[in-house]
Amino acid sequence: MPQHWPNASPFPKHPLIRSHNPDEIRAFLHARGIGLDLSAKDARRFDACLDGVGLPDTYITYVDYNAPVSIRTTEANCDHWMLLPINGYFEAASENRATVCGRDCGYVLSPGRDSLLRSQTESSRLSVRLIGAALARQLGALLGTAPGRPLALATELNLADGYGLSVSGFLYQAIADFQRDQSILCNPLTASLFGQFITTGLLLSHPHNYSEALRRLEKPILPRDVKRAIDFIEAHLDSAITLADIVAASRVPGRTLFKHFKDYRGISPMGYVRMARFKKVREVLVRADSEEQVSEIAMRLGFDHLGRFAVEYRKRFGESPSETLQAPKKRNV
Repeated sequence: MPQHWPNASPFPKHPLIRSHNPDEIRAFLHARGIGLDLSAKDARRFDACLDGVGLPDTYITYVDYNAPVSIRTTEANCDHWMLLPINGYFEAASENRATVCGRDCGYVLSPGRDSLLRSQTESSRLSVRLIGAALARQLGALLGTAPGRPLALATELNLADGYGLSVSGFLYQAIADFQRDQSILCNPLTASLFGQFITTGLLLSHPHNYSEALRRLEKPILPRDVKRAIDFIEAHLDSAITLADIVAASRVPGRTLFKHFKDYRGISPMGYVRMARFKKVREVLVRADSEEQVSEIAMRLGFDHLGRFAVEYRKRFGESPSETLQAPKKRNV
């Protein structure tokens, strides 16, 4: 997590709901499988701010109630939630186990598990809502078959190491980029990669009731299976490719493909997608007329953040995208 985060919403132009009325917020949360409770004394200072952005199958929300509140999941909750404290702390309890969540510890909610959260007055957090059906499809892609029982994720999320550290850094960087350019997540290719990073990392790195089954899938596969995946990726670089798409093309379980893709290519399947898109954009720039725009070519292949694209492009190829575009057209890629 960042060392300093402003005590304000990072999505001020994207309010979901803001209200001093607890009943109004209760109705909003109830529709999402969440119950809210607070004392009559604390209701006087209640000032809820829920701002956020929605992507396919993923929602990121800034949450601040400005009062001590209790939040409880209900039977209507069908989704998984990652909760990352920004300021202050909250206490979470599930299955007779209590956790204090702060700078180094977040919390994960799963459907079918009763969870209770108590947050204090000066407490805010990021809430990442992962649609349950979509996460189940991603798990099925990794397993190579539809899961036979509900996914139950471990409740504690270590934000100081491993996946927790990685995903929190990724989220805060994405939010910083979004604050500079509100359209950055509108591109379907970018939005797809964003969701794939969060969900695949969660399923492969965070403990859950299918972790052992995924580990058992780390078995050798034939190079032709990897080649089928690569051929599919190369043919669909201008589309929003998902892990499930690559798995279907390779005809092996996603967990197996994920490990042995690294064995044969030294990179993950989605990492290969990004690498291939850089190679493709360079090929297009080499052939393009000098009057064409680098930005249009880059965005066509899923690169929304042009500043970061240009920096990484130079690291990969030793020159800027505009230098490639303006160079004589006799050169090889």
